Amino acid sequence: MRILIVSQYFWPESFRINDLAEWFVERGHEATVLTGLPNYPEGAFFKGYGIIGPYREEHNGVEIIRTPLIPRRGGGGLMLALNYISFALSASVLGPIMVRGKFDAIFVFQTSPATVGFPAIVMKYLKKTPMFFWVLDLWPESLSAVGAVKSKGVLDLVARMVRFIYKRCDRVLVQSRGFIPNVSLLGAECKTLYFPSWAEDIYKPAPPQGDVTLPEGFKVMFAGSIGAAQSFETILSAAERLKDHKDIHWVVLGDGRMLPWVRDEVARRGLGNHVHLFGRRPVEAMPGFFAAADAMLVTLKKEPAFALTIPAKIQSYLACGRPVIAALDGEGARVVEEAEAGVACPAEDADALAKAVLSMRDMPREEREGMGRSGRVYYDKTFNRENLFKTLENWMLDMIKNPDSPKTP
Repeated sequence: MRILIVSQYFWPESFRINDLAEWFVERGHEATVLTGLPNYPEGAFFKGYGIIGPYREEHNGVEIIRTPLIPRRGGGGLMLALNYISFALSASVLGPIMVRGKFDAIFVFQTSPATVGFPAIVMKYLKKTPMFFWVLDLWPESLSAVGAVKSKGVLDLVARMVRFIYKRCDRVLVQSRGFIPNVSLLGAECKTLYFPSWAEDIYKPAPPQGDVTLPEGFKVMFAGSIGAAQSFETILSAAERLKDHKDIHWVVLGDGRMLPWVRDEVARRGLGNHVHLFGRRPVEAMPGFFAAADAMLVTLKKEPAFALTIPAKIQSYLACGRPVIAALDGEGARVVEEAEAGVACPAEDADALAKAVLSMRDMPREEREGMGRSGRVYYDKTFNRENLFKTLENWMLDMIKNPDSPKTP
């Protein structure tokens, strides 16, 4: 097959769409990516990139075609809006000029923003190609949940935009079964398929290692984006409640728009000896860091939209065979409990999170490690990368053979 991937984000930005594109090439398919200039998460163009390009590259056999965009800079509302709109416009106008030839399928990677659907629709109709739209972030629900948009009128406008996009997809894929009712209400009722996220092959049980020395004691590790959705207020409040437990350390690996606030709050609350901010680390180092932790932490705000999602870090934690503390509601908590991979507590409940940490610390080490092993078994059964990719490949091949089929089984 010749596959066109439309994604605002791609290598050297770190997103799972990179892994999927390279797998297509390994399977003997041709993969072309229509994307923007890399600027996530720092908000500035990556070194070697700028307004003059480069606009054509190849990486591990994947052809990359980039179009201009306005970088997100500090990540404020105005700059994010300009970032989203500029890519949607430039990719819609320049994409048809820069992307040549016919394609068998278009695959859209839709984490925020949903506006990535517009250039994909343009390419779908010009190339006369079926479009698969993978929803990892519900719009407009997530915009409301993080407080990015409060106006009902604007949210209604976004809902109409998303409905316009869904109705023009041949298949809408969702990363959580909890998304299906919301997606169906916005026009994808007869063509919604469950396609969860996975962890790259690098995520597997590994010996403890890292390029920094971690504190001695019981280490609760958070790895990933530090944003409004992750409810760091809950983490810091739980850390305050456990200040007297000198052996408990909160290790944070990651970056994001809330990091300056977190850093200031750690200082203000006198948590410098308890909360350790190590910044972003290479993906390749993550399994070693995870292995050095006693428990991995995943958190989300208490919002209906977030109760429907499965944070991608859960798959990474499970794949590495580490016990998990899940301070969230809904689908993510269900996965951790169903996998018997750790303990779950309600979102935004600092008291419950503190108790969960104490419970995990006080249980025998072998019991914790047993949770990690159970999580790995569940991962292999439910989120196996190779199985998921082959399923997607089969859906695409079936669509090519049966283009008028109303729904893939």
